[in-house]
Amino acid sequence: MGAKWEDSWHPSDIPESKRHREEEICHDARKNCTSCKCPREAHDVCHEEWVSVRSRLGLKGDESNGPIGVDPRERGLAWAPPGLPSHKVEEYFSMLPEIAVPRLGTPGERHRDRQLVIQLPKQDLARAYCRHLDPKHASSADDFMAARNEIALDIGSVQEVPERDLECGVCESSLKYGSLAVSASKLFLLYHPTCFRCTDCKELLVDLAYCVHDDMLFCERHYAEQLKPRCAACDELIFSGEYTKAMNKDWHSGHFCCWQCDESLTGQRYVLRDEHPYCIKCYESVFANGCEECNKIIGIDSKDLSYKDKHWHEACFLCNRCRVSLVDKQFGSKVDKIYCGNCYDSQFASRCDGCGEIFRAGTKKMEYKTRQWHEKCFCCVVCKNPIGTKSFIPREQEIYCAGCYEDKFATRCVKCNKIITSGGVTYKNEPWHRDCFTCSNCNNSLAGQRFTSRDDKPYCADCFGELFAKRCTACSKPITGIGGTRFISFEDRHWHNDCFICAGCKTSLVGRGFITDADDIICPECAKMKLM
Repeated sequence: MGAKWEDSWHPSDIPESKRHREEEICHDARKNCTSCKCPREAHDVCHEEWVSVRSRLGLKGDESNGPIGVDPRERGLAWAPPGLPSHKVEEYFSMLPEIAVPRLGTPGERHRDRQLVIQLPKQDLARAYCRHLDPKHASSADDFMAARNEIALDIGSVQEVPERDLECGVCESSLKYGSLAVSASKLFLLYHPTCFRCTDCKELLVDLAYCVHDDMLFCERHYAEQLKPRCAACDELIFSGEYTKAMNKDWHSGHFCCWQCDESLTGQRYVLRDEHPYCIKCYESVFANGCEECNKIIGIDSKDLSYKDKHWHEACFLCNRCRVSLVDKQFGSKVDKIYCGNCYDSQFASRCDGCGEIFRAGTKKMEYKTRQWHEKCFCCVVCKNPIGTKSFIPREQEIYCAGCYEDKFATRCVKCNKIITSGGVTYKNEPWHRDCFTCSNCNNSLAGQRFTSRDDKPYCADCFGELFAKRCTACSKPITGIGGTRFISFEDRHWHNDCFICAGCKTSLVGRGFITDADDIICPECAKMKLM
């Protein structure tokens, strides 16, 4: 059996996967599906029979506005403005957002169906559809509907803008001459098609049906609500002077019911959840938490104490071992059980690597790798100042603050005794700043330069030669030996290899025999010539 909304004028042409049993669709007073709790207009519904909006509103007269008209269904549309030729119908719908174009079998058709239900509720339009109207208020309902139909209710028409310099009745911007606009005869105004909306819900007025109140456009639903309260349960207007106000909404007396069981909440305590009211019994059965200790429901009159997604009555929030109350006390948890501080410490607490004492429940703990400390015990081994969240350096199971670590372990220059932070020079396994590694005589930097040493002091090549090197007997310049220079020594005299030459013929005597001649050295050939 197909599902139907009891108070809807649409049929239930709904796929099997979306159907609800007829007895589940409507409550006696609440217009929501008992199965999914959704409003009726949220379900996909379509027309049971082709009934015009004019007939639905009870208005007299012909639907078309002229001799030429278009059958909407022949054009694949669920509705079209009456009296327009085919090309004008397409022009009109091109001016609207896609969701507002009711093409058959599209979201636009389903959107129109929902808006018909929302904007033009049948219970507002005829007393025959009012299931909760008290007979003694029937005349008031008839008078309201008659006055509305006579004074406020009408259907707009689509026409070409007949004159220049006309303005839209809503946005007050100009209407293009010859373009399509919506005419509201009750106000003698024209509107852009996208401006023809309900002042309250801002929706485009479905099938151009509108009501006028204080010179403003409304859909019928929100026009009626300007003048009469509407029951939030049955969605009917309230014509009685006595009704219930709750949750900032209006309700027929007796219709303010529990969202779960439908029992009346008038004069009863209730709980609001997700904008719906629940009686105490239903709220506790659906939403209340169970107590971890006694397994009973924690009712709304009981205090609910929670920890890690678990809940307890206040009287059941006890230490798992000694059964003392833990309310407003420090406690610890282990394997889903809770313990008072003393019981937790005696059974499970770890100890500080600093002082050796246990960590009391709720005590802040500082951890590094496999070690842990009390906050006050996590301090520098040298200065004893707590480290807290400052940077630190571990060394051989000890913790140092950055300052103490630098003072004790950082590399220092052997000359100035200051810390070497970057670069540096190593000489004889000792560190130097590059700027501190200078010649012991002239103080010029030796970094990257040739140097030698004397008595453990570094000297540049020039200073070393001037101060300590032997001097060549021939040129009197120092013989430093730096860079692999070779030299010759004889008795107490010394020569550069290049300077060890015959005083007569100037040939090199390196590797050759020579003869001394006073302060000179000569080759054997020159010596013979000198003797002849």
